[in-house]
Amino acid sequence: MSVSSPIAPLSVREKFMTEPDLGAGNFLQYALENNPNLDAPLVYDHRLDERGHVALRGYSLRELASIRDRFARWYWANGVRPGEPVALYISEGLQPILHFLALTSLGAIPTLVNDAMPIPTARRYLDHVGVVGVVADDPRLIAATYRPGQPRPRFIVPSSEIRAHDPESGSLPPVYPYRHAPDDVVALIHSSGTTGTPKSTQVAHRQFWVGKESRMVRFPAEPYDRLLSLMPHTHAGGLSYLLTTILLGLPTLTMGSWRRSAVEPVMEAFQPTMVASFPRTFVELAEGELPVRAAAKVHTWFNTGDGAHYGHIRRLVQLGERPSGLIQPWLLPPGAAEDTVLPGSRFIDGLGSSEMGMALFGQVTTPESERDDRCVGLPVEVVEKAAVLDDEGDEVPDGTVGYLGVRTPTRTPGYWNDAALTKSFELAGYWLTGDVAIRKPDGRFYHLDRTADVIQTAEGPVYSLPLEEVLIADCAELVHDCAVIAVPGPAGGGHLPIAVLRLQADSPTRDTKELLDAVNQRLAAAELPLLSAVFVADREEDYPTGPTGKVLKRELRTRHATALTDDAPAA
Repeated sequence: MSVSSPIAPLSVREKFMTEPDLGAGNFLQYALENNPNLDAPLVYDHRLDERGHVALRGYSLRELASIRDRFARWYWANGVRPGEPVALYISEGLQPILHFLALTSLGAIPTLVNDAMPIPTARRYLDHVGVVGVVADDPRLIAATYRPGQPRPRFIVPSSEIRAHDPESGSLPPVYPYRHAPDDVVALIHSSGTTGTPKSTQVAHRQFWVGKESRMVRFPAEPYDRLLSLMPHTHAGGLSYLLTTILLGLPTLTMGSWRRSAVEPVMEAFQPTMVASFPRTFVELAEGELPVRAAAKVHTWFNTGDGAHYGHIRRLVQLGERPSGLIQPWLLPPGAAEDTVLPGSRFIDGLGSSEMGMALFGQVTTPESERDDRCVGLPVEVVEKAAVLDDEGDEVPDGTVGYLGVRTPTRTPGYWNDAALTKSFELAGYWLTGDVAIRKPDGRFYHLDRTADVIQTAEGPVYSLPLEEVLIADCAELVHDCAVIAVPGPAGGGHLPIAVLRLQADSPTRDTKELLDAVNQRLAAAELPLLSAVFVADREEDYPTGPTGKVLKRELRTRHATALTDDAPAA
């Protein structure tokens, strides 16, 4: 049998759709037992060789299992047992995947911590979780925060110690891999912290698989397909794509860096047909000269987390090509044959979060699509009910702004060690996503803002995301990216909207008065509220981002809190 492709046969993928015990804790074992292509490279890593060229290394299912078992022997020998949380404070990429597989094979709970999280924040987070151990690339800084006499984890070790563990040293438990019950917690994933202290979201064995079964036959998995995953594996999106691609046998390269300077050369070497990321990378790829060679084979861009902006999407879908088998008839131009290979790609924008378990809304944009700002599309099949709610949990009429709520078996069991916080996100049987939205009569939903970012003006609420859409799409000659925030107006008359702008490299002006006049003209034409001021972010520190690359609007609100009041510092 040829091992040139690791993709699982269709009969195997169909079987996965109905396996009652399959879930987030044992998906690798199911792939090992059912995919006949055990020795074909499947999960890729990369490095730069001595000449600075990208070198790729692929690991087969058999190799993944071998590394999993070696790591598991170390953890078991060091006392890690089922149900115990272990912190993985290591850089993104392949390494956290390997530790995740090892810990779940023992029934332990990987506590995934973004290595960009500041040490003091990480320490508070780990104390809240109550981890029994910490694995870090460099454990010295986190270890130094524990003073003599303070309770501390049983071990704080460098990740290199586990990688160097002798594969023959130590034993595995009598029952291995661990057999998960449906409700067993298999991972803890923290939120981005963009609206406050990171929350610890529980991922359960069966809950995290529900809703993804259909991907076994719907997700593109042709012999030529390859996925580049830029999703952080400290987020449900990263784990979701990992689970999907290992079961499919879809060749996947995971990257730790999401910056264009690192991503583009890897794309050129790997030639992915699909790219999955948060908006952060898509913003950079859409800047300046487009990465034509790197994206030559891309037919699909997958976005999750926050919705992406149309101004960036419309540039990316110019790249790549869409094979005939991928193109739905309703996406073809009038008169085109169904076997047409179309230039350009499609962008699948999925609104989701770790708490939702997966992207629960989807909107497809192609070069032929009409613009439809802030549309996140229809709920996916697994959603039992999606609604826009008022403060009491009652549905509001179509076209009325309210809280976005979902009823779905994919939602998290709750926040670790925080029943009160879990309850605060529940209303009338719905899980509140933390967003404000409207629904149109045709059933499509539109995402207007995060609840924490709504601008409460004297005239009523203003929603930041529609304003950002206009600034990025309609002021593209000036603005590459932006954040619209609320700041106090003069004399206590409510808040007013301002924008912090990241300008195009060739913007014809950097004068804030000229910029304000220009963007307000476009906002007025779109019949949207006007800005009271704009500020240019010349340096990275002027546009702060959190561990997942999201702009920290709460920090911007603090920095510009006096911008429109009598307390504003002199320019």
